[in-house]
Parts: sequence; structure tokens; C-alpha cells
Amino acid sequence: MNTPLPLGIPSVRRLPFDGRSLDEVTTELTDEVRELYTADEVPWVIGYSGGKDSTAVLQLVWTALKALPAEKLVKPVHVISTDTLVENPVVAAWVTTSLETMEKAAGEQGLPIHPHRLTPEIRDTFWVNLIGRGYPAPRPKFRWCTERLKIKPSNAFIRSVVAAHGEAIMVLGIRKTESQARARAMEKHEKRRVRDRLSPNANLPNSLVYSPVEDWTNDDVWEYLMQKPNPWGYNNQDLLTMYQGASADGECPLVVDSTTPSCGSSRFGCWTCTLVEQDKSMNAMIQNDEEKEWMLPLLQLRDKLDSPFGLVTDKEDPDYQPGKKVPHPRPDRQARDFRRMNGQVNLFTRRSDGKEVAVHGPYLQKFREEWLEELLSAQTWIRAHAPEHVRNIELITLDELHEIRRMWVFDKHEVEDSLPRIYKKATGEDFPGGPLDEQLVMGAEEMEVLEELCEGDTLHYDMVRELLSVERKYRTMTRRSGLFKALEDAVQKGFYEGQEDAVSFAQRKKKWHDDAATTPTLDEETDIDAPA
Repeated sequence: MNTPLPLGIPSVRRLPFDGRSLDEVTTELTDEVRELYTADEVPWVIGYSGGKDSTAVLQLVWTALKALPAEKLVKPVHVISTDTLVENPVVAAWVTTSLETMEKAAGEQGLPIHPHRLTPEIRDTFWVNLIGRGYPAPRPKFRWCTERLKIKPSNAFIRSVVAAHGEAIMVLGIRKTESQARARAMEKHEKRRVRDRLSPNANLPNSLVYSPVEDWTNDDVWEYLMQKPNPWGYNNQDLLTMYQGASADGECPLVVDSTTPSCGSSRFGCWTCTLVEQDKSMNAMIQNDEEKEWMLPLLQLRDKLDSPFGLVTDKEDPDYQPGKKVPHPRPDRQARDFRRMNGQVNLFTRRSDGKEVAVHGPYLQKFREEWLEELLSAQTWIRAHAPEHVRNIELITLDELHEIRRMWVFDKHEVEDSLPRIYKKATGEDFPGGPLDEQLVMGAEEMEVLEELCEGDTLHYDMVRELLSVERKYRTMTRRSGLFKALEDAVQKGFYEGQEDAVSFAQRKKKWHDDAATTPTLDEETDIDAPA
């Protein structure tokens, strides 16, 4: 019995464009683009990642608009590219230069094309969440990164266009052959099209989606990019070379017939991504090009972020087995607090043995500080050893460092204010931020004395430190509403003797709650005892 191929994937490799000529296909599409563009006054927003699909779409639109007379080029075409600030550095540099070239070329050619580089808000960036707040590295069941880094910036821009014009048309390089899930979603929206080729956007009201290359394959995309020159002056051959360098075997042949293997299936993304087993594209870039060996510290950081411990050897860990090294389902557990972000201890029942254990929370202070030092050290090394064109690389921005410092000191009450010290150690330079001494109840030296007095009792030290910080915060307030609640919360977070005591208390509390829920209320007892 033959296993059916995923939806949208042809069972037999077809000829490029189903045997039609490239000129025939592109002429038909550019005519369609011009017809849709001039049909109304709704502005367009093109999603541009710098990859092959979005480049092909933008190239089609650009070519179509160039053929229109000036009096018809009346509505804007916004080109948006979302930089997560942790993109593969090679791709990020490529996109940034492309946007700059694009803006200049559009002005010279008199086209209403406006490039925009979007970034997440500081409070939403990867490092502010991981190092600042202590969010654990993303996993499929806690994928906190995509929404904050990619979706929110682009949606905010699109909403602003909709607010200004009432409507927007998004032009995207999505294709049905990318995946079975993508094909299903696109075919579902096709049925709800309000007019030819425009599908509703399920997530953004008053916006429609136009996907001109939705039926193209990888082969079609590459044939188009290699045969048709880039209209804003970028070199598509360089794009092919970038994809070639990201392929494990270093091969990326041009499609010459139906038997030629497809090219350019590599995917670029965030170099910090822990949602994949390994960063194959960065691995391949380093292996295929000696000049890209400077990215090795990034690859090592990413691998450590994905599996900082790997095996369970700690006897205190609930997954520890005497005499055995056990692969850990969540290898960063030892780096995380047994309490949640709000200080609560929540339980879940482990499937393997039915035991109730704590749901681990954010990364502990020690590990957040270590991550920051390693990240800054990697940045310092790259700036000293990398090729000239990446000497000014920012793995983490100063704005992010300022926000992390604020979070550590004022939100997490880590009043030692360790970030300037870590920055100095990793970079050899003073941190470009003013002192916080006037806002702190104690300095770093006093906190060291307090830590010594606590004799290694981390929970006790954290609780006293937070109590002092709360007192300092409310000292100058005219109204101290909330002071006692803040003090109570600080005590509740740290009155345990340790993790085992905290879990035991949470189990007893859960039992009390369950028992209370099964105890009849007075009304229920009355109903039960009442005569028929």
C-alpha cells in the first residue's frame, strides 16, 4: 500500500510552472498585480523577510508597478520586515542592506514603495524576557517568543494602516507546497474569498491577503529569481549563494529539468531558537565558509541554551535515579526557581510515577547573571575577531541592558545591581548607565554582608532582601497603600525551609482545598435532611 504524500505536495515532480514558459507566467501575474493595485485605494503591506519567497513576491509587485503611468501610482505599498533582534546575523545584515537599497531605488524610480524595519518593543525582546524576567528557553508547550518577537510588531503596523485608511491588503509569499498545514489553511481561506485572489485575514479585521505565488514550488521560485533581474538593484545570485551556504552538503543546483533536485529549502530564523533540535543553517554556514567561523560562539550559546545540563545527576532533583544518568525532559530545571513568577508553588502530577512535583518557574538569579556574562563575552570576542563588516554587531542592545537592569533591581528586588559589574567584566568597559545608589536601600557591599549573615540560606536572604527593597520603595510615598500586602507577599515567597518543604506545604494546602470542596455546605445539609 502506497503512503499518500502530504496535501499540496505533488506525487511526481512536475516541470517548472507546469510546462508553461516563465515569461507567460510572469506576464499574467504582473497584469493581475496591476489590476488589483488600481482597483481601489486600499494600501498594500508586503511582508518581506529577505528570503526567496518574499523576494519573489516583492519583485513581481515592483515590476508590475514600474509599468504603470505615474498618475496611477497613487496608493502606498509598505514593505515591512520584522527584525527579532536575534536573527541569524548574516541574514539580518542582508535584509538591512536590502531595505536601504530598496528605499533609495524606489525614490529614484518614482515608486510609492516604503520599506520599514520593525522590531519588538523593549519589554518584549528575547533577552529582556529570558535574562530579565527569567522566562525559560522557549519550548513547543511554552512558545512565548513568536507572539512577542514577530507577530506583535507586524500586527501593530498593519493595525495602524487599517486605522488610517479603514482597510489594508497584505501581500505575502506564502505557498501551498511549503507544508501540509499551510496548504490546508490556504485552501480553507480560498473558499471565503470576497473577490478574486483576495482572502480574509483570520487574525486582523479589515485586512485581506493576496498570495500571488501560492501555487509555485521551490523550483519555480528559483527559476524566476535567477532568470529575472532584481528591480531594486540587489543581486539574486547572492541570495542563492546564501541559501547554498546554509545547506548541509553545500549544494544548491539550478533547476534545469524535472530530475534536478530542488534548491533552497533551507530555513533561516533566530539563532537562539530552541524549538528545533539544532540550527542546521548556521551549522552549514560555519562548515561551508571559513569566513563565517566567527558565528561559532553563537552556535555554542544556542546549544547550551537548549540543553544547559542535559543529564540529571543532582540527588535533589525529583528525576534523579541512584547510580544512573537520566535524560531530563526539561534539562534546565536545575537553573529554575521551584516557585512561579508570582512566588506561588504550583503542583502537577508526573505521568511517570504519579508523584506531585513543583511546576518550575523563572531562571534563578545566578543563571541569569551567567547568561548575561556569556552573551556579552561572545559579543566582545566577535567584535575583536570577526570580519570588518560585523565588527559592530549587537547581540544585545544597550536599551535591552537598561531594561534588564531595571527589572533585576526594581521588579525582582536584586538590589546588588550586578549588571554594571558583569558588563565591566565581560567587555572591559564601564557600563554606560548612571548609578542607582540613591534608589537602593543598600549597596553591593552591604548585600554581601547580609548574604554572609544568612549563612547560605538563599530563601532567607532573598526574603530579607525583598523586604528591605519594599520598605525603601514605600519610604518616600505620601500614601503607603499596599505596603502591608507587599510585605506579606515577600514573606510568603520565602518562609519555606527549601523546595521539599514548599512542595509539602503546597500538597497539604491542595488537600485542604479538596476536602473543603467535598464537605457539604449548610444549605446542602439542609436540603439532604429536609423531609420529602
